[in-house]
Amino acid sequence: MKNLIIRLLANAVALAVASWLVSGITLEGATTGKRVLTLLIVAAIFGLVNAIVKPVVKLVSLPFLILTLGLLTFVINACMLLLTSWITGKLDVQFHVDGFWAALLGALIISVVGMILNAVLPEKAEIR
Repeated sequence: MKNLIIRLLANAVALAVASWLVSGITLEGATTGKRVLTLLIVAAIFGLVNAIVKPVVKLVSLPFLILTLGLLTFVINACMLLLTSWITGKLDVQFHVDGFWAALLGALIISVVGMILNAVLPEKAEIR
């Protein structure tokens, strides 16, 4: 449970950095508290999309992943971010990604921030 919360917070931080750096990714909220709550909701949806949809898409596109030497992964990550934006739009959560190029740049930023956070955060809590 603790590991899940840490991963949710890491996703929220990565999404916050992406929305701060990319002009096509917007996160709305009247107060800071509402923005934080929106980020946590979006991070949970993004985590579910990455856990459920992304493995299926990667499996279906495996020949193209091999052909492009893995570069198609960036496009898949951008599509997952666009799907998250679409789902949050249907749920009336104030998170929007405007177009593929903003999603691609946002996915790159989320990947880099996620890698940094995963390097800093412990993998699993030790049980003694």
